[in-house]
Amino acid sequence: MRLRGRKGIREALETQAELIVLNPAAYKGKWKDVFGNYRPIHVELGMGKGRFISQLSSLNPEINYIGVDMYDELLRRAGEKAVQSREENGGTLANLRLALFNIEKIGDMFETDELERIYLNFSDPWPKKRHARRRLTYSAFVRKYIDILNDNGEIHFKTDSRSLFEFSLNSLADMGLRMRNISLDLHADGPRTDLVMTEYETKFYEQGMNIYRLEAVIGQAALERHLLSLERDIQENGE
Repeated sequence: MRLRGRKGIREALETQAELIVLNPAAYKGKWKDVFGNYRPIHVELGMGKGRFISQLSSLNPEINYIGVDMYDELLRRAGEKAVQSREENGGTLANLRLALFNIEKIGDMFETDELERIYLNFSDPWPKKRHARRRLTYSAFVRKYIDILNDNGEIHFKTDSRSLFEFSLNSLADMGLRMRNISLDLHADGPRTDLVMTEYETKFYEQGMNIYRLEAVIGQAALERHLLSLERDIQENGE
């Protein structure tokens, strides 16, 4: 993906220090200080133009959000989206940061157990087999996520690519991870009003394409809650 940014874009980003973080590795293990509180931190890796992370942070002021992308032009666009979202929905940008960073080095940006949730939305499917290691659900990436997620950690994954979804199911299962809320057609009965849609997701839904989704349960406390929920469902249904 190549983006042609505007002239002087880096200088423009530097003027938004309250929202945009250009040296995120400097805050590894210190993101609670950046936000000024100990609220849970949710991160979108590969945020694109930022609609998803902006809306989500606006709707959930009790959670801190970080959108990560490696392209400064996308940070610029995401910053505009964030401001627009606040103007439309109210609130402040206090619980949102946008970071310029390469996801391949995500362990240099976050400390062990620093995050509660990671979102992977419509990542590049890298369809050729020789590029499998670049997929964001490849085992080497997932091990990095596991390290930086805490006891309540989860990974929420969405894609329009059936081949990437199948690969991801196998990758996560091979690592012994528990998955839930697996969907092969997320919006089969109409748009899910309980979930925020990305730009790509809205476009694909309008084109009648299937959206695939899953949640991987990572942290021990999250796993225990999931298993307890399953037990309650069995008792209530008498199975």
